[in-house]
Amino acid sequence: MSPVEAKDVRIAELEAQLAQRDERIVQLMALVGALTQRVAELEQRLAQNSSNSSRPPSSDAPGKERRGKKPTGRRPGGQPGHKKHERRLVPPEAVQHFVELIPQQCKSCRQRLVGRDTEPQRHQVVEVPPLSAIITEYRSHALECSACGTVTRQPVPGHARGAFGDRLGALASLLVGKYRLSKRLVKDALSDMLGVELCVGSVVNLEEEMADALEPAVAQAAQSVQAATTVHADETGWVEGRENGRGKRAWLWMVATTLVALFHIAPSRGGKVARALLGEEFTGFLVTDRWSGYAWYDAGLRQVCWAHLTRDFQGFIDRGGRGGRLGKKLMRQRNLFFTWYHRVRDGTMTRQDFEKRMPEVEREVGRLLRRAAIHAEKKTAGMAREILQWEQCLWTFVDVSGLEPTNNFGDRCLRHAVMYRKTSFGTQSPQGSRFVERILTAVTTLKLQRRGVLNFLTDTLHAHRRGLQMPSLLPVADTPQLASAA
Repeated sequence: MSPVEAKDVRIAELEAQLAQRDERIVQLMALVGALTQRVAELEQRLAQNSSNSSRPPSSDAPGKERRGKKPTGRRPGGQPGHKKHERRLVPPEAVQHFVELIPQQCKSCRQRLVGRDTEPQRHQVVEVPPLSAIITEYRSHALECSACGTVTRQPVPGHARGAFGDRLGALASLLVGKYRLSKRLVKDALSDMLGVELCVGSVVNLEEEMADALEPAVAQAAQSVQAATTVHADETGWVEGRENGRGKRAWLWMVATTLVALFHIAPSRGGKVARALLGEEFTGFLVTDRWSGYAWYDAGLRQVCWAHLTRDFQGFIDRGGRGGRLGKKLMRQRNLFFTWYHRVRDGTMTRQDFEKRMPEVEREVGRLLRRAAIHAEKKTAGMAREILQWEQCLWTFVDVSGLEPTNNFGDRCLRHAVMYRKTSFGTQSPQGSRFVERILTAVTTLKLQRRGVLNFLTDTLHAHRRGLQMPSLLPVADTPQLASAA
């Protein structure tokens, strides 16, 4: 090979090496870009907390500072002049024992005292008597007929064929549904407090019986919600049964009015479940988050939750950049109209004045969201576009007096159920789900109405076992109307 040919071969080899290096550099730059984007996504995920996302406060990292209230300069606790809160004394007719404490002599001069105080100072001590179960034994006698020789045994009444009475069955369900005890802890609690020995299977059987007993009252509660003028709706994850060694995904739905809350466990988070709960003829105002499962409903009758929007705006701010600056402006508008809203609620601003001021805020929020959708960073822009899809649902509360701008009421109704899920890990069967949704409906509804749960569950089980008219979960004023409609 001549020197010229050798030189050409060398140049070709070098060019090939350079091409390989260039290709490798391009590959590495693409990898660096992908890793940089991934790091940014992970950093954003780490920066998420309960103030800028849908994560619950329990998921926040230990030691995270929470935005507290602005300091007022006052000392903690009750302020001078505040209304005193003390335990109320029960009326004298409800007192079982009286102890008259009458002074015998003057504490100053020791002179003997006579007479009685017409208005003595009252102090009451509440005690619980020793707890024990009342055991009733049914003795079923059999007698032989002297005429035909037939032996006839008097049967045990149908309502007494179970091993546990009405109140004990209600108490077992109450300990599960309200106080969130496991079935084994219910067994232990009844043994420790009442000396009643029962097995875990008996607790399950009592739950199933209570679920059947509550069915009519829950159906009536569902009818009440569907006829309401305003309903709050929310849903949370659930687990029902197991599949391939793992819990099967399900959803716990909740729809609530001010006095009635209805729960339902379903395998789907789709809109069909919400339609079924609210009913095809529902025409009231619906307060929800922005979940697409409610998109089927008339936007003019829907209010999306501003508590969720507040967290989204805080997310704009925390991510920074152009979106962060727009987020601060959005948060200022949010704080402004919430100040007005609270003044209307407190009576320091008229509703008419509030409605006159709000159009300017509505226009400014819309303008800022559109700017964010175009000019903000990718994630912030996407969130702004999503919010704009529901723009018509942002301001329904302005036109409807009494409608809340947040779904905080729905969140409060659902909170007990969420805590139940965290300690129970869901349900094992559809039968267990029916008990949970019905006991949660009863417990939450009775709490909203400030009615006693144990007495209601006892009366319900009593009526169920004897075929009597079932107690209602509806407020007293609504009961006759809906009962006749049923």
